[in-house]
Amino acid sequence: MTRAYNESYLSDAKDTLSQCFDHLINDCGFEADWAATIFMSSGYAEQFERGNPAVLSGMSGAELAKAIVKKTYASRAVPELRYSDGLSPEYWAGWALAQYQWRSGRRFKDILSCVKLSDIILMYPVYHEMDITQFVNAMEERCEETPKESKLKTLRESRGLSQSELAKESGVNLRNIQMYEQRVNDIDKAQAQALYKLARVIGCSIEDLLDNPMK
Repeated sequence: MTRAYNESYLSDAKDTLSQCFDHLINDCGFEADWAATIFMSSGYAEQFERGNPAVLSGMSGAELAKAIVKKTYASRAVPELRYSDGLSPEYWAGWALAQYQWRSGRRFKDILSCVKLSDIILMYPVYHEMDITQFVNAMEERCEETPKESKLKTLRESRGLSQSELAKESGVNLRNIQMYEQRVNDIDKAQAQALYKLARVIGCSIEDLLDNPMK
């Protein structure tokens, strides 16, 4: 597998994400899963996935947390970073999640749709003293076991659209939509024009429709 960034950046990436989640949850008072949600919706999760060095190692975790909050709540004040010895379950969860994302090549939104950040935090007592490969293996098992609906179906239903309505509004053949949702046809190999039409109606990016965008 070709990873998004060189392993030399991994230590910085883990330190940044771990401090970010620790700060968002323990200092800013966000619930764990909401902290994960705003991390993803802010666009910074995608920057991690793409290996942007300005984010991976060019900013501290506290700076990243502040940037995420600013993107989400324009006028919300962010408290100062308290002293952290890096041993909180929230800190470990960010550190371990960054490792797994880099190792697996999965997008954060795909990982966290299988295993919520709050669940990763609950894994701390068992895994924090183990070799990180034990956590990676456990995460891979849980992600593989999670029943996978097609992204197209999940997004379509979240917008309250029937297959027929999506076909009518997008101009994509109804049978093709059904075949993509049933995984009979691989949507990752669909024509760009069809993906564009579907994404435009649903209100998402083309990448969001792909079942395996990192492969």
